[in-house]
Amino acid sequence: MTIALAIAIGAAAGVLAGLFGVGGGILFVPALLMLGLDQHQAEATSLLAIVPVVLVGSWRQSRYGNIRWRPVWKLGLGSLAGVVAGGLLAERLAPSSLQRLFGVLMILIALELGWRAWRGDRTTEPRPD
Repeated sequence: MTIALAIAIGAAAGVLAGLFGVGGGILFVPALLMLGLDQHQAEATSLLAIVPVVLVGSWRQSRYGNIRWRPVWKLGLGSLAGVVAGGLLAERLAPSSLQRLFGVLMILIALELGWRAWRGDRTTEPRPD
């Protein structure tokens, strides 16, 4: 794949991540697979590629007052332990198994989002003025 295509896919994934507030890995892993990486490489590369997206996105959203800091620290600390455990587990799995598991995750996320949309659930409460 060309550098231009990689940049275009990254930009599209970044726009979608910023627009919908979804985790970049959900978008970056499939994009990296399209660029020819195997599942292990795509997931590892995605973790590092998410860093600038997180920094810029968080900075922009903090300017709007949209960040709730207490959940940030709770999720962040839990994520540190989870990423170590998940990385160790991922290295023990064959790329095909890892890809199937990622596919199942994508399907479950799609079903959950579809269910919320169908029911008309709101994920945020209105802010007091």
